[in-house]
Amino acid sequence: MIESVGTWGMVIGVIVLLFIILYFIPIGLWFSALVSGVKISLLQLFLMRFRKVPPGVIVRALIEGTKADVALSRDALEAHYLAGGHVARVVHALVSASKANIDLTFKVATAIDLAGRDVFEAVQMSVNPKVINTPPVTAVSKDGIQLIAKARVTVRASIKQLVGGAGEDTVLARVGEGIVSSIGSSHSHKAVLENPDFISRVVLEKGLDAGTAFEILSIDIADIDIGKNIGAGLQMDQAEADKNIAQAKAEERRAMAIALEQEMIAKAQEMKAKVIEAEAKVPLAIAEAFKNGNLGIMDYMKYKNIMADTAMRDSISGENKKSSEE
Repeated sequence: MIESVGTWGMVIGVIVLLFIILYFIPIGLWFSALVSGVKISLLQLFLMRFRKVPPGVIVRALIEGTKADVALSRDALEAHYLAGGHVARVVHALVSASKANIDLTFKVATAIDLAGRDVFEAVQMSVNPKVINTPPVTAVSKDGIQLIAKARVTVRASIKQLVGGAGEDTVLARVGEGIVSSIGSSHSHKAVLENPDFISRVVLEKGLDAGTAFEILSIDIADIDIGKNIGAGLQMDQAEADKNIAQAKAEERRAMAIALEQEMIAKAQEMKAKVIEAEAKVPLAIAEAFKNGNLGIMDYMKYKNIMADTAMRDSISGENKKSSEE
């Protein structure tokens, strides 16, 4: 029993030791590289484990490059992996570029990959251009009519400008700006609807792909819709504003007229008060004249007769009634 347990322990130990040896010395991977024409030693595969580089990634990249007749360096592939790059993606891009007769070096491909761009997708876009649909762009022509345009932009990746070049968002922003500018310079919205290719020509002439990672091949206007009559709306708003200003000025003049009327009424009341005050002094003056001997009884009686005669005439002519109504 003890001997069987020892035998099984030895078998398990041998299996574990064999697994460790095969892990650090991938013989199967070395044999695959050998039959594929890739010259790499078992020592290098063993040392890759200590350099924290997966041997399978490097060997598969070397095999793909060898089969596609693309010269690759093991040290360069390891350095790119350690720098955080995607080795398989770079090799795919180099093979695709070689088959499409695109001038793409390993140094440029790794720089594009480390810049955060998909170098393989960029090569594919260089061979097969990509169509980008712009969002609806709203612009107003000179006659005040709002137009809503949609465009399809056909772009091709520019390998040389992928590092440091602007992306799709910049291209879409520039195309939208060009559409707004071209529609805004049109005298009539009808001219834009009749010749939508006018927008494409104007936008293409501006060289919107400068400084970007793409080359604009064409700009096609997919759809143009008529929006609001902005000019008429602005005129209506202006007319409403003018009306409100006129009403405010008229109300101001009305308030001033009412204020002036009230002022005149106050002045009239003030003058009436002065007249009443003056009339109140008449009896005092007559009494003073009697006292000083300047007025006799006969003179006073004549004065009373004159006042009575005046009152009678006023009553006949209706002046008293008119005065009371006022």
